[in-house]
Amino acid sequence: MQRVMDALAKGDGRPFVEAMADDVTWTIAGQGAWSGTWRGKEAVRRDLFAPLFAQFDGLYTNRALRIVADDDIVVVECRGKVRTKRGQDYNNSYCYVCRFEAGKLVELTEYMDTALVERVLAPPPDTSRPGPA
Repeated sequence: MQRVMDALAKGDGRPFVEAMADDVTWTIAGQGAWSGTWRGKEAVRRDLFAPLFAQFDGLYTNRALRIVADDDIVVVECRGKVRTKRGQDYNNSYCYVCRFEAGKLVELTEYMDTALVERVLAPPPDTSRPGPA
């Protein structure tokens, strides 16, 4: 996870995607428009990442402040930074709780400032919304 987050701090998300198992489950906690669970790497890329990153103007970076590992669980406290195409800063604070199997990310639960998300981001298209987390 350290290698993945080091790359993301430079705006390179490829190692993050490569670390995901094909059957990864990504959950955004909360009750907002972006909250829900996506199952499978392709669904995460197509239905979560694509509509999210389409709103960004420029390079998204995310810097790890702390990484704590215990057996197959890795917790990452991190800070993302980007500007939206609507000209607003989207600098969010995150906590990722990750579970690994055989060296691959199989489950990620994301906690973040959902009030910032609701204020700055447009909701995802209905076709990408998986339902409540």
